[in-house]
Amino acid sequence: MNRLWIRLALVIIGILLAVILLPLIIGPLIFSPAAELGSGNDQLLAFFQSMPADVQATLEQQLMRLAWSLIIRTLLVVGAAGMVAGVILSRMLSAPLQDLATGARAIAGRNLAYRVPVRGSDEMRTVAESFNDMAGRLEQAEAMRRQLLADVAHELRNPVHVLRGNLQAILDGVYPRNEEELSRLLDQTEHLTRLVNDLHELALAEAHQLPLHRRPTDLGALTKEAVAVFQPLAAAQNVDLRVELLGAPPMANVDPDRIRQTIQNLLANALRHTPAGGRVRVTVTRQGDRAALTVADSGSGIAPEHLPLVFDRFFRTDSARDRESGGAGLGLAIAKAIVETHGGAVGAESAGLGRGSAFTVTLPAES
Repeated sequence: MNRLWIRLALVIIGILLAVILLPLIIGPLIFSPAAELGSGNDQLLAFFQSMPADVQATLEQQLMRLAWSLIIRTLLVVGAAGMVAGVILSRMLSAPLQDLATGARAIAGRNLAYRVPVRGSDEMRTVAESFNDMAGRLEQAEAMRRQLLADVAHELRNPVHVLRGNLQAILDGVYPRNEEELSRLLDQTEHLTRLVNDLHELALAEAHQLPLHRRPTDLGALTKEAVAVFQPLAAAQNVDLRVELLGAPPMANVDPDRIRQTIQNLLANALRHTPAGGRVRVTVTRQGDRAALTVADSGSGIAPEHLPLVFDRFFRTDSARDRESGGAGLGLAIAKAIVETHGGAVGAESAGLGRGSAFTVTLPAES
């Protein structure tokens, strides 16, 4: 306890002594038996004074010894009580601090699952709860880091294995060295390039270091441009893709290239999960001081337990299909990071599997 109990004991002893002994020490009555007697009974005082001088001296000495005996006993009792109280108080005060110190050492030793007991005063309980919240966030961040490394390794392994296998087969003469085979190898390298670029862009956006070139932008016109790029793909998939502007198109001070990228990521996700004969609607409107852009589809929908995860890196509701279609599971994560870098928010809604989904982006609008 780092001698905390000694300091507390001394403080308590000092207070007790001041309260108990100070009036007695400064009061003359404890040192003057004659005065004490005189204050109560004149006859008793006269009797005391009629005693021989040696008897008076002996009586005064005995009274003084009795008084000092009481003082010494009081000091001993007060000292013992002060030390006991100091030990108890120091344990009460230092136990939560020792818990925090133990927890800090555990976290420093990468035991991120450690939690400190929540006890003590309200202030110490608040500190302990904050510490546990911090430890929980660190544990979650570490789990996400490990999952990210595993996901990146998994995503890189497939195209690298394909490249290595096909190149080895070409060298061994198993595959012909023709344009078709080289085109397949080029596709794999392009997939790797996209993955690396997406990871770099996501890292910059999440660290709020993504360079933005803001300017007043008509979100209605920007959305139409982004949708026009996907019209041929939607037509090829027999998906009805349309834009609806509800009211006057809102203006926003944004980086148009980044917001266009966000819209395209949402459109790519919608078309990827919408079957032939389905529809995708993109609506743009103003909601108070915010501009809202929604991409809604009639596709496969999202299970309720997956809704909180759709913006996580590498998350896929159907990993096999997404990987075959070229998706690495980073598009929605990048879209979310870009929107948040602009001071906006993005959310997902779905009534369930097979009932479509809607992704809504909100951005600060200009007045």
